[in-house]
Amino acid sequence: MKCKQLWHLHAHSSALREKQLSASPDLIRVDALFSFISLGTERLVASGQVPVSAFAKMQVPYMEGSFQLPIQYGYSLVGQINQPDHKWHEKQVHLMHPHQDICLVAPEALTLLPASLDPKMACLASNMETAVNAIWDGKLSAGDRIFIVGFGNIGALCGLLAAQFPGVKVVIAERNEARLAKAKALGFEVWEGDRQEVFDLSINTSGRSEGLQLAIDQLGMEGSAIELSWYGTRTTELSLGDSFHYLRKRIISSQVGIIPTSKQARWNYKRRKQLVFELLQNPVFSEVLTHEIAFDESPAFFEQIRNQLPVGLGYCIRYKK
Repeated sequence: MKCKQLWHLHAHSSALREKQLSASPDLIRVDALFSFISLGTERLVASGQVPVSAFAKMQVPYMEGSFQLPIQYGYSLVGQINQPDHKWHEKQVHLMHPHQDICLVAPEALTLLPASLDPKMACLASNMETAVNAIWDGKLSAGDRIFIVGFGNIGALCGLLAAQFPGVKVVIAERNEARLAKAKALGFEVWEGDRQEVFDLSINTSGRSEGLQLAIDQLGMEGSAIELSWYGTRTTELSLGDSFHYLRKRIISSQVGIIPTSKQARWNYKRRKQLVFELLQNPVFSEVLTHEIAFDESPAFFEQIRNQLPVGLGYCIRYKK
């Protein structure tokens, strides 16, 4: 059988390639329905901006090529099993896999979706795991004031998740007017530059060191800034000479690949994934998926985002017409 794969050929172009797949009794066929594009990370990958030191950590299951380009990349795909002899035949599953229309994978790569979960929503699972980890790392509690810098898909997921805690107040800082309007439409307060307010926790998802600086500067005594942005080969510059030390502020790196130490005694990746599936059944999170892209149009989309990130929140690839 043949499949189509999305490849990033070099720093300025992407294309769909055909590949002959070899069937095996040890592998299960999954026909893709949706896959999510994690804009910040995948933009850096497609542009060849992954530092050599991060190559091993950034590898994803079923990836082909290398970060030096060309590469086939992506890590949140939802599909339907097409294997008549399998007990999950025609069931919908989530898996870590690059953008591809037909996949042959090992059974252990698959997580069965609840029947009540929309498969399109399920493609948000990996990014929702990132948001859950950030909330865990920040030790958010009832009544906290939380400041989120950057309102892309991760910022939106973190904000919507935090807003479900009793008494929590969420304030959004975002430079893009369209995203800021979306934040307001979802009921969030927005930060004004001359606003004086002390926050218990901040989360930077802006992808900019200026965003992290803002997240640090707005914290109160012993407040924590959770850094979710990934900068690839870019350097960052911070000013830590003002209130950072005497207010004992903290910068905490949060990364989805590791469950926080405080949770590891009771939580594993399977339990976290099941939590995410439950959360994604709340219709409020559907507001994050703002755009669908046909698979055939995905190379052009990646060529576009190399030059400028789009203003929508969440972008997914649709495989079926």
